[in-house]
Amino acid sequence: MPQDGMLQSLTAEPGLVLFIGATFALAGFVKGVIGLGLPTIAVGVLGVVMAPAQAAALLAVPNLVTNGWQLARGPSLRRIVVRLWPMMAGICGGTWLGAGLIEQQKNGSATFWLGIALVIYGLVGLKAAKLRVPAGSEGWLGPLVGIATGIATAATGVFVLPAVPYLQALGLDKDELVQALGLSFLVSTLALSVGLLGAGVLDARVALQSALALLPALAGMAAGTAVRARISAASFKLCFFAGLLALGGYLVLRAAG
Repeated sequence: MPQDGMLQSLTAEPGLVLFIGATFALAGFVKGVIGLGLPTIAVGVLGVVMAPAQAAALLAVPNLVTNGWQLARGPSLRRIVVRLWPMMAGICGGTWLGAGLIEQQKNGSATFWLGIALVIYGLVGLKAAKLRVPAGSEGWLGPLVGIATGIATAATGVFVLPAVPYLQALGLDKDELVQALGLSFLVSTLALSVGLLGAGVLDARVALQSALALLPALAGMAAGTAVRARISAASFKLCFFAGLLALGGYLVLRAAG
């Protein structure tokens, strides 16, 4: 659907508005519980009614605000930023290196392989296999992970791989992990938004539509955060990997359908 047509539909079709609102509420809830899932769910579901680049543009404001909130609410902002800045620089470089890839995605192959990787990682986590970043390798591995994550972001609009396995392998507790994910996703959103602005996909009109999508996303995230506060570390780990498995399975089915 052309960009102008999508925008006109958003204002003219109440059913489409409700569909988008429900999508962002669900995606926000999942993000509140496990710290990720907003772009994964939203881009996948909204792909039914719009192109991936348009869905990614519509996610700009909800991604920025929800990840900023997630980052600010964590226990150790300064330490997380100091530790992860090389990875964040890599994310920016990789996203800009892959600028325009999401607009070229016609057959969904990038999303399919992203889903496969998520399924594998979710299964490995549920099997209780422990991934750990080797001592002394964080300084060079972090930037490489960031670059790879940036390229994947540029191709799919989804920020999860390989950033999520890498951050989980750092041995952070559940609140630190959620905060680190918020930082990674915030930087990815900013970098992707720059690319979308340059491509003309994200402009003032789309930004306004994106701001309206923020309300259901925040409502869903608040509910999900309340759930996370009431579960144990073991339950969180189960929810985390089960969520990755479900998200990956959804992306595979969506790309293959």
